[in-house]
Amino acid sequence: MNAIFTTPPRPFDVTALFPQLAPLARTATRLHPRPGAPTVHDNSVGGPLLWPADESWPYCREPHDRHAALRVNSPDDIRLQRRVLAAAAERLHLDPEAPQWTPEEQETLNLINAGRRWFDGPIPLVPVAQLYARDIAFPCPPDADLLQVLWCPFDHEMAHPKTALFWRSSATVTDVLKAPPEPPIVQDGWYLPEPCLFSLEQVTEFPNPMELDKELRDQLDDMSRWETVDPAQYSPYADDPGELYLNNLCSAPGWKTGGWTRWSPTDPVDRACPECDTEAVPLLTIASSEWDGGSTTWIAEQDRPTPGPPPLGSRDGNFTLIDITGGNNLQLHVCPSSPYHPHFELLQ
Repeated sequence: MNAIFTTPPRPFDVTALFPQLAPLARTATRLHPRPGAPTVHDNSVGGPLLWPADESWPYCREPHDRHAALRVNSPDDIRLQRRVLAAAAERLHLDPEAPQWTPEEQETLNLINAGRRWFDGPIPLVPVAQLYARDIAFPCPPDADLLQVLWCPFDHEMAHPKTALFWRSSATVTDVLKAPPEPPIVQDGWYLPEPCLFSLEQVTEFPNPMELDKELRDQLDDMSRWETVDPAQYSPYADDPGELYLNNLCSAPGWKTGGWTRWSPTDPVDRACPECDTEAVPLLTIASSEWDGGSTTWIAEQDRPTPGPPPLGSRDGNFTLIDITGGNNLQLHVCPSSPYHPHFELLQ
């Protein structure tokens, strides 16, 4: 497991102002993915999976739109590009007068930027996340203790990668697949996760305002209800109480399991399971960043600026280097009656 990351306390206790929120509290597990070298026995993003050697690797056999991508590259191209960018950042940190690129780096980047030829065949799925129930709380069927999330590294009909969930008992996997197939091309590089380990932390969340009843929403919008709070406790974070609650008091940004759905830009939609009509619950949020300009109170204490060049993606907390349709989240929901029922993908 990675180093420990700690979310600062909320600016103040919102349930002291609005006691009706207290029974609506839910626990979410912030995953805090950070670059690392995971093994098949670790919780991870983009790491190797505990995949049985005798089980076929999944492929996407649906057609892919060659015009949806700015360019396509191989996974090795993307990894090489990231190494070049990291080396250049380190060099410029040590010598601000140094050239941005060496001739060799420029040649390499030119070749990568030219892209690869299109490929029309089936695409092997890409490992996105592996979660062990021994460490992380998430809805899990009774015969499984391991969740593996994979996706096709191309946009599909909803302009995001199409995910696949695999539930298994880790104890039954005795012979692990050593070299799973990789796609010959991926879309723009944004759907190839950088290998990361997790630092697990539980936080308390409350519903998005759009999921509250009208009476409580009106109370949240009533400025007089906030007058007992010293403005110094929240004025640096928001121009109005509604913004403060939405961005810094109700639900954590970034990668997480459980908690409440983080609605934006759409309003809440029906999440009834198509098989049993039970309302689906949040399983995993796949995030394009760990924070943004409106949610800086959620930045972990350990992510304060330090000397040296920042890791790739760290300026906005995007350590996985995933970018879903311009900075959105892909939130996976499952049926609590049976996680084997079809899952929901919400782009928010």
